[in-house]
Amino acid sequence: MTAAANGDAPEGAEQLYHNVTCPFCGLLCDDLEVARTGSTLRVTKNGCPRSTGWFQRTLPSAKPTVRGQEVSLEEAIKAAAALIKDSKLPLYGGLGTDVDGARAAISLADKSCGVFDHALSEGQYRNFKVLQTSGWIMSTLTETRNRADLIVIVGSDVDKAHGRFFERIVNAPDTMFESLAAKRTVVFIGEGLNTAAAKGPRIGDVVSVDCPTANLMDLLGVLQARLRDHNVQASEAPAQKRGFLSSLLPTSRAAEPSAEVAGVKLADIDALVELFKAAKYGVMVWAPPGLNFPQADLAVHLVSDIVKELNVTGRFAGLSLGGAEGSPSVASVSAWQTGYPMRVSFASGAPKFDSYRNSIGRMLADKEGDLLVWLASFTTDLGPPATDLPTIVLGTPGLRMSQPPTVYIPVGTPGVDHAGSMVRCDNVVSLPLKNLGRSRLPRAADVLAAVESAL
Repeated sequence: MTAAANGDAPEGAEQLYHNVTCPFCGLLCDDLEVARTGSTLRVTKNGCPRSTGWFQRTLPSAKPTVRGQEVSLEEAIKAAAALIKDSKLPLYGGLGTDVDGARAAISLADKSCGVFDHALSEGQYRNFKVLQTSGWIMSTLTETRNRADLIVIVGSDVDKAHGRFFERIVNAPDTMFESLAAKRTVVFIGEGLNTAAAKGPRIGDVVSVDCPTANLMDLLGVLQARLRDHNVQASEAPAQKRGFLSSLLPTSRAAEPSAEVAGVKLADIDALVELFKAAKYGVMVWAPPGLNFPQADLAVHLVSDIVKELNVTGRFAGLSLGGAEGSPSVASVSAWQTGYPMRVSFASGAPKFDSYRNSIGRMLADKEGDLLVWLASFTTDLGPPATDLPTIVLGTPGLRMSQPPTVYIPVGTPGVDHAGSMVRCDNVVSLPLKNLGRSRLPRAADVLAAVESAL
């Protein structure tokens, strides 16, 4: 028996939810179909491996605890408030939550003169540093889907963390402007990137530029230089090494066949330049967590400069993915409420931004702060780091923890256990989350508000 979609169902009957937004990656795909029987969920349509795994996981039983002893929710809230009240510099980390949870966490950090930072902000700051220093030209998921005829994946296995990016954006069955994107060329630049998802009726040529991660910034720098018609110093490539583009793409340059830069033939780099210039609407795509090497923000800076250069005579844009564990929502709420992109301290009584000093990871390593408040309401992967500090954890049941926290309060998952809203990875759309009724766990926002009231 199947109940009417999104309506009340008799006990034990299957209830079907349409147009469900998935909160488990930054794409926020909003076309899922999920069935619920009792407390068990089943993705019946449009799920990816990541969404299916997290929607369908069995939720273990969990109770609030204080120093390992089960207590009522009210007692756990009082204990958390007492720890925060006695703290001189509480650190608010993790922050895997939705918009309402982020608002409540930042409000509590403000009232308690604490510091807040998202657990995945290191990847986000590869973008923020570029945006703050030089600006950029960016696209959105919708613009890319509807307009792009060339998509360049830079240094990131986007399909691993965003299982439906190619299905919904690159190989979308229909777009607003068919003449612009009837067939798309997809270029992969990086080391060992998985190209398997780049297939389907909307995708034309697929080009893979195998570039070691250590050489990625050099390659991007050479691309930028050749776009500006600058000469570059090349080395002699092995005679048996063939160009990956020579039979596919034309080039107007007369580079020496054996010249090589950053492990890639210069003739092939020049062919890429010609391909970029010929695009009607090109998009360079990266996922900040995938650029996991020293000074990776410089790679984002080079991508942004290449995009700017291509806009002198054509139309090009960037597109940053990532956005797991609610990180775009927290960054957006931080900007709305403080004017800064996370890593904000209220220790002085006013918001103070410092991307280095206010990194929770650095502060814990350097023994700064005297209390850790950790929020992780989506997946079990975002457990708190090991620390000697007393710890308050608001987490989804089953959260992986290296040591028992001083206070633990199980909370619901936005878009599964309660309604809410989240900001998509392109930072232009806020999408509603449904309450699928899996459990009666409290919202993190309500628990944080209750803690703040108890201070």
